[in-house]
Amino acid sequence: MSTLVRLFMGLALALAMAHPAWAADKPDCSRPLSLALHDHGLLYSSQTGEGIDKDVADELIRRSGCKVGVTVMPRARIWQLIESGALDFSLSGIGNRARDEFASFAWYFSNKYHLLVRNDAHIRRLADFEGNAALRLGAIRGFRYSATGNRLVDRLDAERRVSYATHLDSLYQILIDNRVQAMIIEPFDYPAVESGTLRELTTILEFDDPPVPHGLIMSKKALAPAQQAAWRALVDGMRADGTVQRIFEKHFSADLARSMTRF
Repeated sequence: MSTLVRLFMGLALALAMAHPAWAADKPDCSRPLSLALHDHGLLYSSQTGEGIDKDVADELIRRSGCKVGVTVMPRARIWQLIESGALDFSLSGIGNRARDEFASFAWYFSNKYHLLVRNDAHIRRLADFEGNAALRLGAIRGFRYSATGNRLVDRLDAERRVSYATHLDSLYQILIDNRVQAMIIEPFDYPAVESGTLRELTTILEFDDPPVPHGLIMSKKALAPAQQAAWRALVDGMRADGTVQRIFEKHFSADLARSMTRF
């Protein structure tokens, strides 16, 4: 073996060790895998069977070549099954200290959160809402948000001022019925918020928080670290070649899709 060949092989090995994703295994398709979607606005609609996360899931399945069973279930149930190892994947997940113990992530978009509040609550600032004990917040169990949104939910939950719903349609309805006076929203909720009754009833208040990354959720109990790296590499490839951005452009303006998927 020539000195040049040995030098080249040594360099390739060093680069692979420095960048494990480059040397990641391919996804292991030796067993059927499981992925759960949750019903949430533009991310997925059980009525149409379509949405951003459905498109992302379809592309991941196509690129991996694996057999993946896709189901739809409540978000809280998804996290329970990810933690136990009974579910391999879900999508559009947010990490935190507790979740990082049992799940790893492959980020593919980020977005900001806002407070949607009824006009007749006469709220102009977040502090006005927090300080009025008569006002209630609506939320979906198992959801987490940005730092301000999480703090708001946790504080009001401790004060028994949060009403929980299982999906967005129920949450919108209790807001319309004035059983809650506000809820936290993100871009996937815009079509419902900007049309019909909700648009007339509500105002959006800004949270002064940076965008929050969301990603493919991988169960650490179900998938070995090398397999997590393999699936992360697939997601990174979808971002790098513009596939994720093109999926988002089906639902958002080009500028918003770019800002959400290139971070």
